[in-house]
Amino acid sequence: MVTPIEPPAEPSGTLTDPRALLSGYLDFYRDALLRKLDGVPEERLRASVLPSGWTPLELFKHLTYVEIRWLQWGFLAEPIAAPWGDRRPGDEEQDRWHVPEDETFADLRAAFLATCERSREIVAGADLDAFAAPGGRFDGAEQPPSLIWILFHLLQEYARHLGHLDVVRELSDGVTGE
Repeated sequence: MVTPIEPPAEPSGTLTDPRALLSGYLDFYRDALLRKLDGVPEERLRASVLPSGWTPLELFKHLTYVEIRWLQWGFLAEPIAAPWGDRRPGDEEQDRWHVPEDETFADLRAAFLATCERSREIVAGADLDAFAAPGGRFDGAEQPPSLIWILFHLLQEYARHLGHLDVVRELSDGVTGE
């Protein structure tokens, strides 16, 4: 019998504060991502079971860079040396994720946790109705998005990709989860 992954606790159904609700759900999905990957052997994290060829480790790195692109480079317009660092160098336009052989799950986990902490700081220090700073990801945009829109976008990215990861885990080792 395959042991299912225990889901993390969702934010309370009594939450009415939009900041607490959005932040709570982002942390819920971040935790779910870690739970779905923890304990998977490195070789399985680097193997694809899909025709498209992406691996769980590549998806993990992608979600780290999604946060960087939308909050650090996007909302704050901070200079980021490699905002598309989840892509093969030189292939940024191809939209193909990449993890070099010398990057381990432990390395990527540490980067993910640090990025999530930085994201929490950004969100805590800004109004939800504030718009992204000029420059960065939205350089030249007529109207950059608001923080609340960016947070909703991040939630849909996590939800979509965690569904993908559920299918990959079930295909690769039979583990299912919520």
